Amino acid sequence: QVQLVESGGGLVQAGGSLRLSCAASGRTFSSYAAGWFRQAPGKEREFVARIRTGGSTYYTDSVKGRFTIFRDNAKNTVYLQMNSLKPEDTAIYYCATTSSVRPGTEPWQYDSWGQGTQVTVAS
Repeated sequence: QVQLVESGGGLVQAGGSLRLSCAASGRTFSSYAAGWFRQAPGKEREFVARIRTGGSTYYTDSVKGRFTIFRDNAKNTVYLQMNSLKPEDTAIYYCATTSSVRPGTEPWQYDSWGQGTQVTVAS
């Protein structure tokens, strides 16, 4: 399995930016697809973005044009650049990996998870 540690969360004003990082250890990170999910209080965990081993990306509609997922396999790290943040982006953000070659958007499709990092966007 892959061990994941997120960082980079914090408090930011609406319209601001944050970059989340997810450092992986264990098996070869480059052979795993990675995703970011988030969970707001009282809500279910939801998909945000994912990146396949080949680099192709996919985003949920609410973050398209604002968030960018990218990876640096040499550093065993996946990132989530978040721009134009909105109060509704407030949540705990989790990174996850999967060995599936066609990763979906459901949490159950991912088998390794980080502990999460809090993102709070003030209005």
